[in-house]
Amino acid sequence: MKIDQKKTDQPPQPAGAAHHPPTAPLAIDDLTVAYHRKPVLWDIEIDIPEGKLVGIIGPNGAGKSTLIKACLDLVPLASGRVLIYGKPYQTQRHLVGYVPQRESVDWDFPVSALDVVTMGTYGRIGWFKPVRKEHRDVGHDALERVGIGHLADRQIGQLSGGQQQRVFLARALVQQAQIYFMDEPFAAVDAATEKAIIVLLQELKLQGKTTLVVHHDLATVSQYFDWVILLNMRVVKAGPTDEVFTHENLRDTYGGRLSLMVEAGKALSREGR
Repeated sequence: MKIDQKKTDQPPQPAGAAHHPPTAPLAIDDLTVAYHRKPVLWDIEIDIPEGKLVGIIGPNGAGKSTLIKACLDLVPLASGRVLIYGKPYQTQRHLVGYVPQRESVDWDFPVSALDVVTMGTYGRIGWFKPVRKEHRDVGHDALERVGIGHLADRQIGQLSGGQQQRVFLARALVQQAQIYFMDEPFAAVDAATEKAIIVLLQELKLQGKTTLVVHHDLATVSQYFDWVILLNMRVVKAGPTDEVFTHENLRDTYGGRLSLMVEAGKALSREGR
């Protein structure tokens, strides 16, 4: 019996490898995350198309922030894998930008807004290497883009909540990423900051970037996002907003949480669905 040596020398492919396109900015395969043996995310399977502005929508405790942290290798996985453009995050981190929740930061740390922004350049210049003038110039430009260039030297703890959020956005911009993860960027910000964030997100989309945003305001989902993930431990539904953001799918996502469903109903009625 003749053995095909070429085939036997090839390593086995991971489960699910065949159906995830290598060009997908984000491919999640059979992902489960558990805290103290209690599942928080269960059997997540999804591909995100390139150049989309994606809202991650679901009730409190649905695992929205955990999903982002799992993609960024910030929490251990019970099973599954995450691929960024066909490869693990560890080898693709230079393609990724991240805006964490504002509450997760020690704002009393004695650094300026510009210092925080230039931290986003470390991935390119290397840790423990000096931040040069050209890097600080890039940081200044990013602060100007988010409307607070005049606050570059201000200590971060002296900034308002909206200004702090803009600093985070500027830091993500200097990373010059292809895919961005943003965890509740609209939470507790003023109307001007919310508008500035939306303008920036639309700019990233026009540049062909992919952005995933954890979002809680159902009334603005259709206005802000062209693609959504409805999440409640599992992916209830994912796809184009005009197809997925429906009353039926929201009912399946939020269950009996009536106050949220009332809000969802108002949002959908404004969209005529």
